[in-house]
Amino acid sequence: MTEGCGAISRRDVLKTSAAGAAIAGSLGPGGMAMAQAGANAPPHMPVRMEVNGKPVSLDLDTRTTLLDALREHLKFTGTKKGCDHGQCGACTVIVNGRRINSCLTLAVMHEGDTVTTIEGLGTPDNLHPMQAAFVAHDGYQCGYCTPGQICSAVSVLEEIRAGIPSHVTQDIGKAPAMTTTEMRERMSGNICRCGAYSNIAEAMADVAGVKAEGVKA
Repeated sequence: MTEGCGAISRRDVLKTSAAGAAIAGSLGPGGMAMAQAGANAPPHMPVRMEVNGKPVSLDLDTRTTLLDALREHLKFTGTKKGCDHGQCGACTVIVNGRRINSCLTLAVMHEGDTVTTIEGLGTPDNLHPMQAAFVAHDGYQCGYCTPGQICSAVSVLEEIRAGIPSHVTQDIGKAPAMTTTEMRERMSGNICRCGAYSNIAEAMADVAGVKAEGVKA
């Protein structure tokens, strides 16, 4: 091979090949594959948060959603994976007092946050008032969407009490009224394929202490 500025000689090529073979040999059987896998491994980060009143510490792939962290790593399987696109509301949980779709947010974004899932609201022996109302008013059928519906319903009543307006609030300069219309508008992001919407509205009105106007078909 012609020698010159930037040229590579046959001797250089042979030296490089020999060095590569020596490195591969030193790694042993499967060593190169392991080294390559390590080089391509996704980054991990430690995440600490409070879930259902208890501190947890995880080491997670940075691509892990909050939903998958709760279900797959912490085994809080009450939170459901429905559409995985933020369109059905089945994955709704309460973070720092506000409801969110846990499929749309990364777990690493919630360092230090307080997370409440359906398991943290109540137990079979000590139901949350909203859980008890769903039972009393048949606010579920297949039950798949129910955990998200209940978490969202609890947060909706808090939103109205906090004076946060919605698209149907008549005067955003005033606190919204605790009405079925307000509740139904705010719950529109939680889909029930079984169609138990009227029963859900009745359960919410029961907990809110108001009359469920116009919820029957």
